[in-house]
Amino acid sequence: MNMPLITDQIITDWQPHYPQLWGNQSLRLSHSLAASNLFSDDALADLIDRAPREAYHVNYSQKTPGNPPKRREGQIKGLSGRDVIETVKSGNIWVNLTAPASINPAYGTLLETLYAEFEERVPGFESYKRNLTILISSPNVSVKYHSDVPGQSLWQVRGTKKVYVYPAQAPFISQPALEKLILGQLRETDMPFEPWFDDFAQVYDLEAGQMLHWPLNGPHRVVNHGMLNVSFTTEHWTDDLRKHYAVNYANGILRNKLGLKSLSQQVTGLSYLAKLGLAGAVKFSPLNPQKKKVYSVDFEVDPTAPEGVRDIPALTFEK
Repeated sequence: MNMPLITDQIITDWQPHYPQLWGNQSLRLSHSLAASNLFSDDALADLIDRAPREAYHVNYSQKTPGNPPKRREGQIKGLSGRDVIETVKSGNIWVNLTAPASINPAYGTLLETLYAEFEERVPGFESYKRNLTILISSPNVSVKYHSDVPGQSLWQVRGTKKVYVYPAQAPFISQPALEKLILGQLRETDMPFEPWFDDFAQVYDLEAGQMLHWPLNGPHRVVNHGMLNVSFTTEHWTDDLRKHYAVNYANGILRNKLGLKSLSQQVTGLSYLAKLGLAGAVKFSPLNPQKKKVYSVDFEVDPTAPEGVRDIPALTFEK
């Protein structure tokens, strides 16, 4: 089911000074995708119906003030996509569709179109290894404080959510924690958090038709308002982002293996070149600490159960 994009210009309020802010400061922009039928109930149900197990996550966490407790991983079994959408509307879950473009190429076209716009508008911005992930979440759901490794943006299509964006520096994200995240030794939602961090956050009520882009590795958390939310994230790499990745990867190896503590994050000079060589040598060898993630699944989506969640004996899958 290929559906056309309903857009000519995706970003509708671009200003001449925005290239100076892109990637350096949090930037909220307006977009035209709230009118796209790619994010209707029918389109989303079709994606869920056709998504293989490795192309989705469904999560649950208790509703608590502030940063919620650790999220649980679930599965969809014996339900139609429409059943799942209706359960999300009244439950306490969120569905993460990680590869919609592999199911419907129209989402791939959307991804390429929006990055083409940014590359045209931001001098020197050239991206690759792009990805688009769709998030369908229940009213009042919270997403834990976390940080992402690639460049990241959040696009709100339906509903409203409150987004807290924190400075991309210590103490909000420590150098050792970032290294562990990059090495796969720390999951993004296990980043250390203190309630007083909120005093230093930029807080946005992100409405349908708005997107938010923040600096690399910027920690953030999300709280839905009281309605179904549909959004998507985009991620990308650039040569500059890869340099920062390589340095932090190498620093993590040096910290873990040699116990070094004072490690530069500079991406120029001889030390950078040495770390780039180390990162490449380890990453493409049996010494690579990055392994497939193992997920423990302990619930199924159930429209008749409280919060849409029915406990099941735990099972695991790798991704």
